[in-house]
Amino acid sequence: MQVVYNREGIGDVLLLTLHQTDEKTTVEQYGDVTRIAKADTNEAVAYNIFNASAYLDVNHYELLNIDEEFVKQVDSIFKQNDLNESLHVDVSPKFVVGQIDQLDSHEDSSKLSVCHVNVGDEQLQIVCGAPNVAEGQKVVVAKVGAIMPSGLEIKDSELRGVSSTGMICAARELNLPNAPQEKGILVLDDQETVGEPFALSMYRSG
Repeated sequence: MQVVYNREGIGDVLLLTLHQTDEKTTVEQYGDVTRIAKADTNEAVAYNIFNASAYLDVNHYELLNIDEEFVKQVDSIFKQNDLNESLHVDVSPKFVVGQIDQLDSHEDSSKLSVCHVNVGDEQLQIVCGAPNVAEGQKVVVAKVGAIMPSGLEIKDSELRGVSSTGMICAARELNLPNAPQEKGILVLDDQETVGEPFALSMYRSG
């Protein structure tokens, strides 16, 4: 699930996206909650919660990686607005600290690298085109199922014939404050723990 809150940009609205869809949708209003669903099946794909700060302290949560507490808060907001349903989402961390244990050249591209990345409970093969990628780095990995701030859903893919599972992220791709605009992945401090959920406190701008 993608969770977005940008008070300066869009106002006091919490945007929850469950699934990306190109299908026709319907919109229903329940007090401060807007429910957006597929027109043919009525399956919910998104919710917008207006006046969000009246219900919860949004800044208390790491919105890239939501937890059970957050889901319970949202369910309570639904109930307060007479929407009789609950969120059923996977709250396992989708943005985690990874370590690049091995870096190989891509067999069909001089600009791509094949990274073998330890994310704690498994090792992922991720094809990366960043110019600053290197062995030994601690990085932010968006795992399969993650939805980026841009709306891009991370899926298993293949880049020039090489399989890639997940994505190594740049600061601007994570929509982090004061993120550098030049191309390159975000490199974390070496003290960060592999497999831990990524938190804003791990980010050092500049």
